Amino acid sequence: MAEITPDIQAPPGSLPTPTRLEKRPKGRPAKVVPLHGDTVKVLVWELPIRIFHWINALAIIVLMATGIYIGNPFVSPTVPEEASYSYLMGWVRIIHFVAAFIFTLNWLFRLYWILWGNRYSVANPLKKSFWTGLYETLKFYLFLKNKKPHYLGHNPMAQLTYWLLGVASLVMVLTGFYMFFEPQPESFLGSLFAWVPYLFGNSFLIRSWHHLVAWFFMIFLIAHVYLAIREDYLSRNGTMSSIFTGYKIEPKDHVTGED
Repeated sequence: MAEITPDIQAPPGSLPTPTRLEKRPKGRPAKVVPLHGDTVKVLVWELPIRIFHWINALAIIVLMATGIYIGNPFVSPTVPEEASYSYLMGWVRIIHFVAAFIFTLNWLFRLYWILWGNRYSVANPLKKSFWTGLYETLKFYLFLKNKKPHYLGHNPMAQLTYWLLGVASLVMVLTGFYMFFEPQPESFLGSLFAWVPYLFGNSFLIRSWHHLVAWFFMIFLIAHVYLAIREDYLSRNGTMSSIFTGYKIEPKDHVTGED
């Protein structure tokens, strides 16, 4: 099974012109719906992936906003009073903790979906083609001459970023839950995370790791939105709308071998 991919940027309003072949990733084929002419729409992002994406996005935004407040409270009562009256910090912490549990369950589901999703739900960084594609994609984003193929799913740079995001998510989960259960080390859940200091250091270092990795998520969020809009403009294949509908619009020749 092969995927026809373009080397040349297509003119505005048209789909990419196929010029060479790129081996299609292994895995369950994606659903294809014929459209007019020689175009089809491909179900690249299945419903579970789209649900994961939006839950993850919302959880990250809530965690960032509440985390910034917890680290540096920027709102306080205009009249000094007993903290229990307004309980603002308490509510912010509760929202942060609830969002953290949702984020963790959502992350675990994404790991599970690697086994059951279609061929666009997982990437293999151990293949040589992954790294050569990464190099060409990097040149593409730097506006240099390149031979970047056209990818139906994530390009290698995006795939690598999501692998790093998965590792960062693990760091946030471990350090976050350690801090949450730190006052109750004798509890069952506290004992589950008692080993975290052996990996990240003392309580201060654990908080520092949590804070540092949180900034990685903030930078990722900005870059992710920009690159998605850029890809949507250059590819003209519905990249932005695909995270709502799941479908991308492609020439029929690009999707040979799908269902």
